[in-house]
Amino acid sequence: MCLLGKRYNRFHSGILQNTIHPFRMPNLKDLAKDLTTDFPRSPRETLAGYVIAGRTLDKCRADIAGTNGEYHFDCPLDGLFFEFTGISAESFRTFVATGADDDAVATWIEQNAESRESRAIIQWNNDLRGKRICEMPIELQEFLEGYIPQFIPAGKIVYVWFDVYDIEEKRI
Repeated sequence: MCLLGKRYNRFHSGILQNTIHPFRMPNLKDLAKDLTTDFPRSPRETLAGYVIAGRTLDKCRADIAGTNGEYHFDCPLDGLFFEFTGISAESFRTFVATGADDDAVATWIEQNAESRESRAIIQWNNDLRGKRICEMPIELQEFLEGYIPQFIPAGKIVYVWFDVYDIEEKRI
């Protein structure tokens, strides 16, 4: 069993601390995707049970590493995640900058997110997964009215908002 990058508990000075073994510490640059040549995760993918969170993490790591390209951390999409969880973009970024791997970030989100019933999280996830453009604020509808024909290949149909990301990033 490989323990590379895995967290373990260590008793230090009478206090149980969650630490990373110094010889196995992940490097943020190794964890960060190069978003000049790769795409962040689909907004549909979950991290700690939340849609958008994995994508937000990918963009945050890339922003810290300087490999974010045209992607922006703490954009309006990320803001939906931060608003729903009650986590600030600044505290998220500070934790991610420690070099935490996906499992550690998921645990941190679970510990720091506003307490909600699992049904509320499921409903929020599914609302976003199924959000049609006509259900969005008019300002975003106006923006997408020009964006979709410019950046989505002809013949690709956008059924829901997340399709815009997944079509443009060649997942569907």
